[in-house]
Amino acid sequence: MKKLSWAWLWPIVWMALIFYLSHQPAGVSSGISSSLARHLFDVVAPIVPVEFETIHTLLRKNAHFLAYFVLSILLVRALRKSGVGLARAIIWAFVGSSLYAVTDEVHQLFIPGRSGELRDVLIDSAGAATGLFVYGIVSRMEWKQQKKASAHQ
Repeated sequence: MKKLSWAWLWPIVWMALIFYLSHQPAGVSSGISSSLARHLFDVVAPIVPVEFETIHTLLRKNAHFLAYFVLSILLVRALRKSGVGLARAIIWAFVGSSLYAVTDEVHQLFIPGRSGELRDVLIDSAGAATGLFVYGIVSRMEWKQQKKASAHQ
């Protein structure tokens, strides 16, 4: 039971972090991402001709993708530790991640200067799908390795 509790703690903590970051008013959120984008721009601009705004947008959208990439993996792991089969766990982790993305964008409608964007839900869902795809590949490789190891015993 203790392992099961820990398995569910991580997706809940990650969802709380997403909620916290989404709850930042537009000025605060933009300030955080602008600061990070400025550092990235200072590194990239001397090598590749790029506008600051392009770097800023890519950083923000990739943050969406990465946040839900991680969330989906945390959810699928918790579901697997709860005894759910791999295929069902992947489906439910995708559904859970995508629904959380929708609620996150609705939540932002109530934050000063923020908006809910369908495009962000699609980016979030793409991140979740990619995370689950990677998880599925790694799980399959581990299964094949275990099967091969047990055949040699």
